Amino acid sequence: MNGILAKKLGMTQIFTEEGECVPVTVLEAGPCVVVCHRTEEKEGYTAVQIGFGLKKEQRANKAELGHFNKAGVAPRSELVEFDVEDLANWPVGKEFGAAEFAADAKVVNVSGISKGHGFAGGIKRYGFHSGPRSHGTHNMREPGGLSAHSYPGRVFPGKRMPGHYGNKKVTVKNLQIVKVDGDRNLLFIRGAVPGPKNGIIVVRKG
Repeated sequence: MNGILAKKLGMTQIFTEEGECVPVTVLEAGPCVVVCHRTEEKEGYTAVQIGFGLKKEQRANKAELGHFNKAGVAPRSELVEFDVEDLANWPVGKEFGAAEFAADAKVVNVSGISKGHGFAGGIKRYGFHSGPRSHGTHNMREPGGLSAHSYPGRVFPGKRMPGHYGNKKVTVKNLQIVKVDGDRNLLFIRGAVPGPKNGIIVVRKG
């Protein structure tokens, strides 16, 4: 299994044996359960679908209930597929956690939905410099000129302007696993991880 689903609990700091203070993000990775298989004969690729986080039955529709009942597992709120080398090692219904995932993983790539900031201006969204605040000026936080009057006479796509800030998928690569707590299914990852507290994080081996 090259990945696992986790929930972001927050940030803290731990001290290494050398006395170094390391900022870490704590992820609750598991318990996850194998829900179904994707085979080369049927879907055209080999993978397993895993579920994370319990979901009340009354909040699941009939299709979801049938999917989970077929696997013989309780409804899960999150489903993600991961590549595997051998499906026989990951039978449907098998549960695993942080210890199994981190047994041979030292560096991981994490993906999550970044914090949403709503509609933001250029200064907050891109770090633009503000305008002068003296002599009767009125463009202290406005973006300023966008294009020439002659050529191109229009605004090119991708121009950095005010707009929706955050709330999109962000992936951070090559983060180090500093500590693993197998009893509580906790991963201590060095540095920051995208997303708010209690956000769902996809962790893949780097």
